[in-house]
Amino acid sequence: MSKIGLLTSGGDAPGMNAAIRAVVRKGIYSGYEIIGIQRGYAGLLSGNQFINLEIGSVADIIHRGGTVLLTARAPELLQDENQDKAAEILKSKGMDKLIVIGGEGSFRGALTLQERGIKVIGIPGTIDNDICGTDKTIGFDTAVNTILDAINRLRDTATSHERIFLLEVMGRHNGFLALTAGLAGGAESILLPEIEYDINDVCKRLMHGIKRRKAHSIILVAEGAGDVFKIKEDISSQVKHEIRVTVLGHIQRGGAPSAVDRLLGSRMGAMAIDLLHQGKSGLFTAAKGEEIVALPLEVCFKGTKSFPDNLYQLALVLAK
Repeated sequence: MSKIGLLTSGGDAPGMNAAIRAVVRKGIYSGYEIIGIQRGYAGLLSGNQFINLEIGSVADIIHRGGTVLLTARAPELLQDENQDKAAEILKSKGMDKLIVIGGEGSFRGALTLQERGIKVIGIPGTIDNDICGTDKTIGFDTAVNTILDAINRLRDTATSHERIFLLEVMGRHNGFLALTAGLAGGAESILLPEIEYDINDVCKRLMHGIKRRKAHSIILVAEGAGDVFKIKEDISSQVKHEIRVTVLGHIQRGGAPSAVDRLLGSRMGAMAIDLLHQGKSGLFTAAKGEEIVALPLEVCFKGTKSFPDNLYQLALVLAK
């Protein structure tokens, strides 16, 4: 019986467990033995983090956030000797196939193993939705809804106290989370790392809302757009209104995955098995509209994912 290794790497994302479940059950159905590698590439390099995954091993996990296989960062995989070591460990365990659930860095690691004779398939799992080639990544929808829930709750207290709230969300290098949640949540301003903003314009928008007796204001700040506390000070110097800062932090990563992420994880996990069964390698599963397709892993590293400027312009219009 051919063996397929399975690991989750990098940051966790809601829906990873749905993908794990699909890989295991579709894999067993297709005649494979699925070997779970705990703690990502770090666990692989340790040589002793392997578990046989049966159908029952993935019962009652589809609704759970995080990853039951655990995850970790493994910067040591950047070194050639450790890439050689990882490939040799897989081969010594009878695994010439590997499915990697993670982001761009995880996919780079997968490619190094393919160069060393391992057939690899990637499944995009990251709340940042920053992987080129796919419309959606596993975990993004859940994280957006988590932020949206926070906006709704903050709006209640912001209205009661007639305050301005700055809500910092994840997004060190891109603002997909902030933009999507901000548009859906009716934020007055959305500050993103991709777009240079003028704090004077932000203040003018706030003053306009105050003049028309708006009871509250919510400003979403992606963490890569600047220090949220410095932004608060800059606004306070012009707008004489009570301002509070909320940093959402790792709450965005947790929680039960949405239906969208459960379906996405399930479909991508099943396709990953199909691709390996067809003898294919060096690909990742990608969402294109309503379809799941396979693209070369190299697509992820060619440039930066296009920023939806049309959504940003719409958010500006609707927030007036």
